[in-house]
Amino acid sequence: MTSAYHRKKQPERVRQQLLEVAARLSLEQGIGAVTLDAVSQAAGVSKGGLLHHFPNKLALLDGLFDELVARFDRAIETAMEADDVECGRFTRAYLTVCFALEAEADGKGWQVLTIALLAEPHLKARWRDWVARRADEFAATDSSPNCLLARFAADGVWLADLLESHEIDTPTRALLLQNLKALSLQ
Repeated sequence: MTSAYHRKKQPERVRQQLLEVAARLSLEQGIGAVTLDAVSQAAGVSKGGLLHHFPNKLALLDGLFDELVARFDRAIETAMEADDVECGRFTRAYLTVCFALEAEADGKGWQVLTIALLAEPHLKARWRDWVARRADEFAATDSSPNCLLARFAADGVWLADLLESHEIDTPTRALLLQNLKALSLQ
């Protein structure tokens, strides 16, 4: 009888590690650097192990998209639970989360998602679907032109943070957020 050492399988941990490596490679070297070979090698996982979780690059990007959007949704839901005013609640939550992305530990992940959205038509379509689904879900409370304008402004801040195109000091950032939230009440 042999007593060979068998490593305990932790498929969810391996999957998470692969997503983290793909995000890091994308951020550091661009979306083109995210190849199955590069991800498996950088993660220290066999290519077969990677293919078990993600059969191709698109599936890997979909996995990254799913994870980040799920976090985004949870953050929005949490912000909505803390808001007692129904009119514009989703918009204010969206603003709160978008304005906090830069400071979050997950901020780099959001940068990766944004870059992937710009580069991959499939992910762009999935983001459009998410936006449309949420707009339909909150049409009764958040469909005013002011709410739409506020969400567009939040998207602009998100892009400015990604591109590091504007240095917005903390007091100015807080004032922008406050003014945009006020729009959602009109």
